[in-house]
Amino acid sequence: MTTLANLTSAASATSDRKFPMAYETRNPYTDEVLKRFPDATDAEVQTAIDHAHRAFLAWKDASFAARAKVMQSAADILRRERASYAKLLTLEMGKLASEAEAEVELSAAIFEYYATNAERLLAPEALPVAHPDEGEATLVCEPLGVLLAIEPWNFPYYQIARIIAPQLSAGNTMLLKHASNVPQSAQAFEKLMRDAGLPDGAFQNLFATRSQIETILNDPRVQGVALTGSEGAGAVIAAQAGKALKKSTMELGGADAFVVLADADMAKTAKWGVFGRHWNGGQVCVSSKRMIVVDEVYDDFLKRYTKGVAELRAGDPSDPATTLAPLSSQGAADEIKDKIRQAVAHGATATEVGPSVPNQGAFVQPTILTDVGEDNPARYWEFFGPVSMLFRAKDEADAVRIANDSPFGLGGSVFTSDTKHGAEVAKKISTGMVFVNHPTMVKADLPFGGVRRSGYGRELLGLGIKEFVNHKLINVVDIDAPF
Repeated sequence: MTTLANLTSAASATSDRKFPMAYETRNPYTDEVLKRFPDATDAEVQTAIDHAHRAFLAWKDASFAARAKVMQSAADILRRERASYAKLLTLEMGKLASEAEAEVELSAAIFEYYATNAERLLAPEALPVAHPDEGEATLVCEPLGVLLAIEPWNFPYYQIARIIAPQLSAGNTMLLKHASNVPQSAQAFEKLMRDAGLPDGAFQNLFATRSQIETILNDPRVQGVALTGSEGAGAVIAAQAGKALKKSTMELGGADAFVVLADADMAKTAKWGVFGRHWNGGQVCVSSKRMIVVDEVYDDFLKRYTKGVAELRAGDPSDPATTLAPLSSQGAADEIKDKIRQAVAHGATATEVGPSVPNQGAFVQPTILTDVGEDNPARYWEFFGPVSMLFRAKDEADAVRIANDSPFGLGGSVFTSDTKHGAEVAKKISTGMVFVNHPTMVKADLPFGGVRRSGYGRELLGLGIKEFVNHKLINVVDIDAPF
C-alpha cells in the first residue's frame, strides 16, 4: 500500500541531501574541486529583478520575428560550438561525451522549434459565440512578466532550454537558479543568450540561496516559477508560490513503468530496457525504473536484460568507449547505495551485475532488485542511478495494475508486437506520457509532464509556451443598451 510514509525516502535529481547550496564545480570522476562561486548577495538579487523587469517592459513589445531571431541564433551557436558546450557537461556532472553532445543538439532543437513556431502557437483565436449579441470574441495570449526557473543538474542545458525558449519567445523575461553543482553550465547559458542577441536583463543566472528564492517569489514584479526537481523541493516552492499567489509549474520525480507483454520482440525489448534504464547514468526522471514483465516471458527477459547490463562499461565519461557514466557526485552514489541496503532490509533481493565498477569516480555497481513486495517501501521510491526493479506480473491486467501502483505518474512504455493493442494498454497506464515499443523519450516537438507526485503543468509545444501567458478575452460588442 502506498502511503505518505513510503514517499519520504524517494531519491530525486535535486535532493537537498546530495548537494550543499555552495556553488562549485566538482568533477564526479576525479572528485576534484575545480572552481567555487560565491552566493549572490541580497543586493545582487534585487538588481537582477530590477533589470529583468526593465527588460520585460521592452521585450514584451518585441515582434515575434525579433524574438525568433534570438532563438535561432542561440540554436546556431550551440550547434557551431557543440564540442565545447558538451565538454562542460562531462566536466561538471559526469555525462558521457556522446550524451553530452546529444543534449547540446536537443537544446538547439528546442530553440529552433520556438523560433519557427512561437508566433503560430500564440496566434489570436477567434471564439465561436452562441448569439450575435455576444459580439466578436477573440482570445489573445500576452506575456506575464518576470519568471523564475529552478532547474536540476541531470540535464544542465536541456532543462534551461525547455523553459526559457518558450517563455522568452512568449515575451516573458527569466531569472535562473540552477543546481549548485553545475554553476559553469548556468553561466555558459547566460553567455549563450547574450551572444544570441537577447537584450540585457532578459535572462540572468543567479547563484541564489534558499531564502533568496522566497524573496524573489514575493516580489510583485515576479509573476511565476517553474521548477524541475525533487518532490521535497517542489512542495516547498509550490507552497511559497501559492502563498504569494504566483503561478507555478512542477516537473518532479518519476518511476517509469517498462511493461513487457508476452508477444514482445524479446531481443529488441531487452536492449531498449538496458538503454532506457542506464542512459545518463540512470539519472533521468523518465528512466525505465520499473521493469514489469508478464510471467510467461519473465525469465527470458531477465536473462537477456542481465546480460545487457553486464556488458555496460563503466569508466572515464570522456572516453568514447565508456557506456556507463559515474553519478553526479559521491554523495549521490552513497545515497543510492544506502537505498539499496534499505530495500534489502525490507525483503528485496539485490543482484549486482557486470564487472566491478572503478574505484575512482562516483560509481554505483549496476544492481537489479527483485522480490520487492507490496509491503516494501522501496517499491514506491525513485532510484536515481543504475538500479532496476523487476516485477513478475501474472498477466497483462496485473502488469497494468503494478504500473499504476506508484505515487508517480510521469512516463512509461509498453512493449508488444501488436502496436495497436499496445496503444490500448498505454491508455490504461496513468501517466503523462506513454510510449509503445520505446522507452520514454524527450524531443523538442513532444510535450513533457506528469500527474500525481510527478508534478503539474506541461513543458514544450504550445502547452509549454502557454503556461505563463495571460489568456485574455477581447470582445467587441456593438448592440443597443437594454435601458
